Amino acid sequence: MVAATHGGTGDAGSFGVLVVEDETIAARAHANYIERMDGFRLIGFAKNAQHALAALTGRIVGVDAKEIDLVLLDMNLPDGHGIQLLRTLRAHQIGVDVIAVTAARDMQVVQDALSLGVVHYILKPFTFPVFRSKLEAFAAYRRQVDGQCGPAAEAVTQSQIDAAVAGMRAGSGPQRAKGVPEVVQDQIIALLTDTGLSAAEAADQIGVSRVTARRYLEAMADVGLLDRQPRYGSAGRPVLEYIAVS
Repeated sequence: MVAATHGGTGDAGSFGVLVVEDETIAARAHANYIERMDGFRLIGFAKNAQHALAALTGRIVGVDAKEIDLVLLDMNLPDGHGIQLLRTLRAHQIGVDVIAVTAARDMQVVQDALSLGVVHYILKPFTFPVFRSKLEAFAAYRRQVDGQCGPAAEAVTQSQIDAAVAGMRAGSGPQRAKGVPEVVQDQIIALLTDTGLSAAEAADQIGVSRVTARRYLEAMADVGLLDRQPRYGSAGRPVLEYIAVS
């Protein structure tokens, strides 16, 4: 069932979020990420599609459906697929914004989700910077659009439409690691696209010290550009290697 939080009656200037996720650990992780961000508040949890629909149609005691601005939706739910839930929401004319947060990598699912109005698609596993970039892009888009809505709103211009679309797309481009020159990031991604390398091996390839290479690689892994994985040799401790995320 959906559990209302203390923030559910919350701040007028923040976006209320419903987390739809059947795995408790993942749901709590999403909640922790939301709590780390300004401008967002957790409304509650739903463990399946039925409970999510009940929350969004005002049938859960203690949860005000009108306070839910954004749904973080897992696609693989125990009582149905996230796409089915999306279709049901749209059939009920529930226009809540949705970000898919899922391990599903089927391009047809992605296309169906986008056609049903999903504003972003976050693949598991992901880091907090990736999560933050998507929600910040959503918030920028909503502020831009909401500022142009209302009974007194004037006809929008092309530049205002472009600005709103750009706000949503801001979180869709490739992430960049702070403190790592862009040319070096491109070099590292090209180097690690087909093979994994340790920090020492990468240092030799890009011509920097091992300490600098590790700092670069860790920064890029933190924003989701690289994956970390252990490499087990014949003896001793495993070596951490990095590979580019496709």
